[in-house]
This record gives sequence, C-alpha cells and structure tokens, in this order.
Amino acid sequence: MRTFAHSAFFILSTGHVAQAFAPSATFSRRANPLSMVVDDKTEVREYFNTEGFSRWNKIYSESDEVNTVQLDIRNGHDQTIQKIINWIDDDGDIKGKTVCDCGCGVGSLAIPLAQMGAEISASDISDSMSNEAGRRAKELGITNAKFYTSDLESVEGKYDTVTCVDVAIHYPTEKMGEMIEHLCSLADDRVIFSFAPKTWYYVGLKKIGELFPGPSKTTRAYLHEEQFVRACLEKAGFEIAREEMTGTNFYFSRLLEAKRA
Repeated sequence: MRTFAHSAFFILSTGHVAQAFAPSATFSRRANPLSMVVDDKTEVREYFNTEGFSRWNKIYSESDEVNTVQLDIRNGHDQTIQKIINWIDDDGDIKGKTVCDCGCGVGSLAIPLAQMGAEISASDISDSMSNEAGRRAKELGITNAKFYTSDLESVEGKYDTVTCVDVAIHYPTEKMGEMIEHLCSLADDRVIFSFAPKTWYYVGLKKIGELFPGPSKTTRAYLHEEQFVRACLEKAGFEIAREEMTGTNFYFSRLLEAKRA
C-alpha cells in the first residue's frame, strides 16, 4: 500500500511509459459499493504481489531502471516523505514514541522514522511489499520496526502517531469516511494522512489518463474532496495542525497532520 500507495498519485500515463491507475475497463457504474471495495482490494493485492511489485520497487529505490514518468513519481513521493520527516524532526520528540504506518510499501517512511528512534509497526496489503520493507530494514540493522501483511481495516492497537501516505488513491469515495475513522481510532495523538485532492484540474488529468489505459493498468484511482476529508478528521475529534501540497508533472498529494483536539 503505498500499494494502497504505490499508486503515488500518478494519473496521467500512456501505454509506453509507467502504467498504473486509470479505471479498469470492466468497471460498471452500477456496481454494488461493497463488491467494488472487495474488487479494489483484490486488484491491489494481486497487482502489488506480482508485476506491480517489480515496477514500484524500482520506483521506490535508487534504481536507474525507470523512465521519465516513473522518475517524476519517485521525486514527488520523496518530497512528501521528506515533508513528514521535517515535521517530525522539528518536533524533536519521536524517539521512543509508537508509530503505526498503514500501507507502508517498501518502508519509505517507516524506515527513516525507525532510524529516528520511533517504535514502528508497519503493514501493507501486499506480502511482497511488506517483506521487501522488512528486508531493507534488516539490511540497515534496524531492530525497532515490525513489518507485516494486513489490509488497513484489520490493523489494530493504539499508537502515538498513525501515518497513511499515498494510500487513499485506492479507496472509493463511499469508503473514505470509514477509512479515516478507523485510522483516527488507532491514534492517541495524531494522524498524518495524504490523498489526491479532487479538483477540476486533477479530474481533467485523470480523464486524459483514462484515454490511454494500457494493458497493465489494473487498479482504479480515486480522487477525494478535500472538504470531506477535513470534515471526517474533525468528526473523529482531530484538528489540522499542519498541511502541505506536493505537485509534480505526474504526482500530486495533499498532506495533512491532524492532532487530537
């Protein structure tokens, strides 16, 4: 999940470059919402356990085997991660605190937070991704991070900070409120959350991307109304403390830090 993230809010793509998240041609507008969620989850899990893992593992690394679009996505995602790290570094109090990273991908955020002294519990819906995150952490000698496979809804416990970065792109609008509510229920202090905001410009980019579906675009991409996301956080008892926006040519992400009121 940066499989539920590995989507790195990349909407525009063509058949000859990195392909990912335009809606599947089999999608029906009259589909039952519950079956849609099951289908989305199955698509994401299967994709990021197979061909998607190879593609996004290269993007979320220093590999030279990436094209121009994939490099742009890497840079955008790296900017979002660095903004979070800067927030936490400015606070200066993460050492010994517990952090739950939902949709950890290959550990892009969980690993540096562990290196800063946080106690990390990180999960991803993809075995391949969570295993790769664990491998990278072990290679760096990190012992204060646990990586395991789970969908977001099944994550349990209480943590000082809950992070969920570049994951909401996979959640349909009708499930977004439940997702945010669950993340907030896990957090004692704060939630750090990112999503692709639904604006006329980004909707336009998404529609253009749908004109070039490509054979390997196997997951759907969902944009979300920023006002709705903020309202869900407020309803759960949180208020926005800090926010950022990252936008490159092929990646865009609204980042919010919400603290318990």
